[in-house]
Amino acid sequence: MMRLLFMGTGTSHGVPMIGCRCPVCTSPDPRNKRTRSSLLVAYGDKNILIDTATELRLQALAASVTHVDAVLYTHFHADHVFGFDDLRRFNQLQGAAIPIYGNAGTIAELKECFAYAFRGCPPKGCAKPRVLPQVITAPFQLFGLTIQPIEVFHGGLPILGYRLADVAYITDCSSIPSSQKELLRDLDVLILGALRYEPHPTHFNLAQALQLIEEIKPRRAWLTHMTHAFDHGQVEKELPAKVRLAYDGLTIDV
Repeated sequence: MMRLLFMGTGTSHGVPMIGCRCPVCTSPDPRNKRTRSSLLVAYGDKNILIDTATELRLQALAASVTHVDAVLYTHFHADHVFGFDDLRRFNQLQGAAIPIYGNAGTIAELKECFAYAFRGCPPKGCAKPRVLPQVITAPFQLFGLTIQPIEVFHGGLPILGYRLADVAYITDCSSIPSSQKELLRDLDVLILGALRYEPHPTHFNLAQALQLIEEIKPRRAWLTHMTHAFDHGQVEKELPAKVRLAYDGLTIDV
């Protein structure tokens, strides 16, 4: 069995947004509180984290996550990588380096942004994350799971989604090549970014996300990476029966 835990479901600003007093940002509904997007995939006794979101420490504490065995990166934008340094604590708990995976551009940007983690031994009294970077060029095996990278576009930036068995996770996406859509057939669960109602140059809006879901026809779908445009209770009423809004802390068994 695979268990999916939504560590975060928000966009780069998170919800509530700083300085905003809109009905969603001031909502008492906990489902409208969205930290930056990330997913934890529990498979057997292994935890695979997709992206190290900005609030990784807080997300891990909220969900009682005590080990991370591998990280899959979608891309190098701040909201998806700025929790990188929090991997240090998992190194300490596990006594081991953590393999991290991404396309060549993402791994290169991580090495530049967090250069201290990829140099030699830190000065005495200092600590750094211990990671084993791996550039993804093809499907690969991880803890008995086949990890299929899905090449999509975030505006003009090529990034990755992932298929793990019958689950696919695609967040910051504005277009998917036809060849990659074929890799998304016969899914049990599709997790897809849907930024807001209005069009956006680098993200699917709600209508585009629903159109792709109708085309791909997963058995179930959850939307993530959402702005304060979406009130959880209201938008849920507008969705097809097999589509739901994710929220921070939601778990799904597959």
